[in-house]
Amino acid sequence: MADKVLIVDDDSAIRTLLEKVMKSNDLETASASSGQEALDLLKNNSYDVILMDIMLGDMEGFEVIKLIRKQGIQTPVIIISGRDEDYDALYGLSLGADDYITKPFRPLIVGAKVKALIRRDKGQMMNMITCGPFTYDTSTMRFYKNGEELVLSSKESSLLLLFLQNPNQIFTKEAIYEHVWGDTIAVDDNTIMVYVNRVRNKIEENPAKPAYIVTVRGLGYRFVVK
Repeated sequence: MADKVLIVDDDSAIRTLLEKVMKSNDLETASASSGQEALDLLKNNSYDVILMDIMLGDMEGFEVIKLIRKQGIQTPVIIISGRDEDYDALYGLSLGADDYITKPFRPLIVGAKVKALIRRDKGQMMNMITCGPFTYDTSTMRFYKNGEELVLSSKESSLLLLFLQNPNQIFTKEAIYEHVWGDTIAVDDNTIMVYVNRVRNKIEENPAKPAYIVTVRGLGYRFVVK
């Protein structure tokens, strides 16, 4: 299956040109003429790279980038804009864009950058475990929620990794103790509860009403990801 690029630009001529450039590089494309159209496409589709204009009819491309990063969408973004101020480039990169290209652009350069970004991202993804808004980087042993790092202790990390690797599965307290503490005999209910609450405090919006680590009465816990 070919890699797919989402082109977001309110100029139909630019969209057509970028579509031709992508197809000449054996890439599939989808197009959006507004920020809202791009957001709607991203709700139900995944892409390998997003080419984003800044000046859209309904909102700035910067706002689209902020919204998708807030939603945990980590698809690489290349901004392609007619604005060539250093401030715009720095601001876009600070929001999570991966590159900034000014118009008029050289089609060969854009195609090469997109291909290179896809190769880089796929290499990184091989080291990633992703579950909902959570990501675990196996190469650095770090956890992230919506791109922001979670600071966890060793046991907290082991517990969260168990859940990330087994979403929506019910784990008894005995199973949790065996996986995290390596013991199947002296199961300590209080210790498990303490560490579950610690992780909840670091990942839940409202730890008192957890949305992710849910207690299954009489059985144990389940990590819920929709």
